[in-house]
Amino acid sequence: MKVFSARGEAITMSVTSISEAAEQFGAVLDRENRDEELGQLSPHERLSCPVHRRWVHQCVSSPLHVIPVTGHRWCRRCECAHLIAIDEIDGTVSMWCPCCGEVPTTLASRQITRACLQSLAAWRSHRDGRADRAR
Repeated sequence: MKVFSARGEAITMSVTSISEAAEQFGAVLDRENRDEELGQLSPHERLSCPVHRRWVHQCVSSPLHVIPVTGHRWCRRCECAHLIAIDEIDGTVSMWCPCCGEVPTTLASRQITRACLQSLAAWRSHRDGRADRAR
């Protein structure tokens, strides 16, 4: 199967390389599940999402990731969920309140941004390693 990298290069991928990537993600998910259960990892610092079984930057826009109590993706002033945009090509994370337009600067918002950037970096690393093995 042919896919294209962010730079427009054709990469041939096999079913084996796709399953290897899934295994790598599975290892991250399993490790983070274990570390969270042992109290060694905050659920808000995870790179993988145990609910969606995806890298956190790929599903953080889900309503399930809005936590009003802790302020994660929540504008307390407007009492509404922040919108979040992840640009996988540019490697950027943007968050804002759709009601007041404010860009959040809370600890919870910085935590989400940091987790998404690290998740994006891990995803890219796995993706690029997979592409190198497929060549």
